[in-house]
Amino acid sequence: MKKIISTRMAFFAIALLLFWLKTYSIYKIEFELGVSGAMQEFLLFFNPLSSGLIFIGLALFSQGKKAGRRIIIIDAILGFILYANVVFYRFNMDFITIATLMQTENFGSLGSSIISLMAPYDIFYALDIIVLIFLYHKMKSNWSNERIKLRQPFAVLLTGVMVFSINLYLAEEDRPQLLERTFDRNYLVKYLGAYNFIIYDAIQSFESSTQRVLADSDDITEVQNYTKTKYAEPNPELFGVGEGKNIIKIHLESFQSFLIDYKLHGEEVTPFLNSLVHDESKDFTYFDNFFHQTAQGKTADAELIMDTSLYGLSQGSAFSTKASNTYQALPAILDQRQGYTSAVFHGDGKSFWNRDKVYKSLGINEFYYDSFYDMSKENVINYGLKDKPFFKESMPYLKNMEQPFYAHMMTLTHHHPYLIDEDEATIEPAETGDPSVDRYFQTARYLDESLEQFFNDLKEAGLYEDSIIMIYGDHYGISQNHNRAMKEIIGEEITPLKNAELQRVPFMIRIPGVDGQGINHEYSGQIDVMPTLLHILGIDAQDYIVFGTDMFSDDHKEYVPFRDGDFITEEYSYVNGIFYNNETKEEITEPTEEMKKLKETVHHELELSDKVLNGDLLRFYTPNEHWEPVDTSDYFYPEKSEFLSKDNEEDEEKQDDEVIGADEEKSAKE
Repeated sequence: MKKIISTRMAFFAIALLLFWLKTYSIYKIEFELGVSGAMQEFLLFFNPLSSGLIFIGLALFSQGKKAGRRIIIIDAILGFILYANVVFYRFNMDFITIATLMQTENFGSLGSSIISLMAPYDIFYALDIIVLIFLYHKMKSNWSNERIKLRQPFAVLLTGVMVFSINLYLAEEDRPQLLERTFDRNYLVKYLGAYNFIIYDAIQSFESSTQRVLADSDDITEVQNYTKTKYAEPNPELFGVGEGKNIIKIHLESFQSFLIDYKLHGEEVTPFLNSLVHDESKDFTYFDNFFHQTAQGKTADAELIMDTSLYGLSQGSAFSTKASNTYQALPAILDQRQGYTSAVFHGDGKSFWNRDKVYKSLGINEFYYDSFYDMSKENVINYGLKDKPFFKESMPYLKNMEQPFYAHMMTLTHHHPYLIDEDEATIEPAETGDPSVDRYFQTARYLDESLEQFFNDLKEAGLYEDSIIMIYGDHYGISQNHNRAMKEIIGEEITPLKNAELQRVPFMIRIPGVDGQGINHEYSGQIDVMPTLLHILGIDAQDYIVFGTDMFSDDHKEYVPFRDGDFITEEYSYVNGIFYNNETKEEITEPTEEMKKLKETVHHELELSDKVLNGDLLRFYTPNEHWEPVDTSDYFYPEKSEFLSKDNEEDEEKQDDEVIGADEEKSAKE
């Protein structure tokens, strides 16, 4: 008996058992997979087995003691992959895909965020490796140098394949078309497991990469027909009222709408933004049922969606994988139709999210990145330039832009893990015991103060009155991993429906010469911004491939799709495969035909958008006689030293004087 226990097959069996138990434990502890019912719970427990049999079983083909070492190595690699998903999931509520791994250029800026997502108890996730190393040194003396008879490892692999087949059959029984409708990766991991998902994702990534090669001009027809039928006629009172006006689009990083009017310790967290929402003069229109629709691309997805009215990819970021695609984006359209100059202002490296490449495809004329700012230690925290110096130092460049312009101002400070210098925090943190949630309110206050400063500078520079100003939140800041703390903050349980409702982000717009509507309750999302702005400028969105509809139109479609196939309307929502009544918060056990039809419409819409991006279908589409495809060679984003050439030395001195003057004024006030 002792001899049997000490064999390589016994060592493999122990490794398999430890791997199985660890994987299932991590599923239960770390991931919110929405398991319901005995079958789903069984499959969650069952699905690691096939991966362990196949991957760890490969080590049994090795000779002698190598088999034991390779069992440990393979187990360690699998453990590292799972732990990487744990850390990724803690903030993103999603799993790593091949597409996200291709975004390696972003990793250098993520150090503090990654460290903040690690927990002291994570060391226990390596316990199985420690046990295996100990057992290996105890047992290896009993092993011969001969290879195990091949029928044994082959039997292990065959068993793994059979187990996976049973797993897949049961999963398809419980969730029909599981592999056809793959918008939600939680489903795939819940039913098939994290490791089988990786294999499936690799296959999907290969298939999507071949779509461009196989695409032709006929493929855009279905998309065009769909967007034409969804089109919403513009509001005649607003069509063209903003033509020729400057456009200033302000990006509120990680800002969720629950912050509006929220009081912490008796203080308003965002008093300036609140004043815009409740201004009696109704300068702005604030959409309080506006939702972000981003996925793994987060901020980059928000940029793409709002400038193209295409959804981000279900996996990875189009900015990283589809930078060379043909786009018909707002910057290029406004340039060709009304002579707009476009620019993005961002206090981070120009290659982050592949921006220096994709901005050319979008037709963005100028890009002001970290090279143009004072990135000294006192001005930088977390991801890049602090918001207050960012806005101050952007003003000289903004004032010198050729008008009319389309300027995109991207803030950074209010980003996970929400770090702020003690002397710049003007509100005490929350007291939930969750550091990310507690600090979230301090950086939100800082962002609010920087925004007020920017508005004052715009007015002083004479840019405020003649500019359309859009303010928007890009994506959530607090993920479901912080539900305990968020329950304390908002005073109610964070159910799946409540989490969907918390995906509201601000969107407000000011149009010169037009009275705002105050608070507008229309249900809308980032996909709707492009057609809305086009109509305000007097450009008919019907000519273009857009999946959103004008938010001011009487025909606006009031349903908001999320990237995972869920959606929300005024009356009901579809979340994690369940319909809910928005008023009662109860599950709708018998959805109407209208609800089922809308679910199919949402899924069809997402599939069509994916076809456009994966097949690069806009290269086959000419919107109208005004359109010329963007030539990326026409765009160049130099360093500041190159941008301010010798011929522009006078302009450089003028800009530097303005920045210095602003700093001196700030110092005098302090």
